[in-house]
Amino acid sequence: MLSQVAEGVLVHQSALLRNNAVVVQGRDGVLIIDPGITDAELSCLARDVAELGRPVVAGFATHPDWDHVLWHTELGDAPRYGTARCAARMEELRSDPDWRTRVTEGLPPEIADETPLDLFGLITGLPAGTTRLPWAGPEVLIIEHPAHSPGHAALLIKERRVLVAGDMLSDLFVPMLDEPNGANDPVAEYLVGLQQLADVAGELDVVIPGHGSVGDQVRDRIELDRAYVVALRDGQSTEDPRVVSAEPGWEWVGDIHTGQFRTFAERRNETPGG
Repeated sequence: MLSQVAEGVLVHQSALLRNNAVVVQGRDGVLIIDPGITDAELSCLARDVAELGRPVVAGFATHPDWDHVLWHTELGDAPRYGTARCAARMEELRSDPDWRTRVTEGLPPEIADETPLDLFGLITGLPAGTTRLPWAGPEVLIIEHPAHSPGHAALLIKERRVLVAGDMLSDLFVPMLDEPNGANDPVAEYLVGLQQLADVAGELDVVIPGHGSVGDQVRDRIELDRAYVVALRDGQSTEDPRVVSAEPGWEWVGDIHTGQFRTFAERRNETPGG
């Protein structure tokens, strides 16, 4: 079911991971951002959009994680955009003859047989540096940043004062940093991404995270994420409510934190002067 969160902006939330698929109404049709995640949910989303009486004219994937690059035949064949790095990551993955097996092995087992992969990852990369989504609807600014995943972008729907944040600013998930590989600094990258979102916070009334509840306390969410990342960097304990008060069934969010805390502790120990 679609729920309106701002004028012309609606959200369809999945059950398992509470992914937020975002529908933006434009003059000639609708834009769909990060649709997901099971066949039944995507089909339901397509029916709900059809009831709006407008065709799907564009899609956008905020980043190349599996649950943000899905699509369904019932949504049609509109161009599905992403950043150049997001599209390149998907093209590289799909070039592997065993890509379906690789993707399926990474899916939650509860929905592995229910997630449609025929149109998985077919993303049209926008030229590097593109700052506006090419569609005939409300102006949508693309805020590409290095946090969480290469090719990640948030979308600012200016006249609706809405930020679609991708996998950031969630009230359920702690910040999930990119894996350190020796050539990157995931903490610094995440802080850069948060600052880019903070730079537009004054233009916002609503934030839609990739997972969890839509909110209006944008600055509070940014500062909560920032405090978590700094504590992770410095090896400090955290009282982040997403870790210490995980709701029943979501205790594994604490496991994400435990794993990240261990990873970055090891990284500090391996760094001279760390």
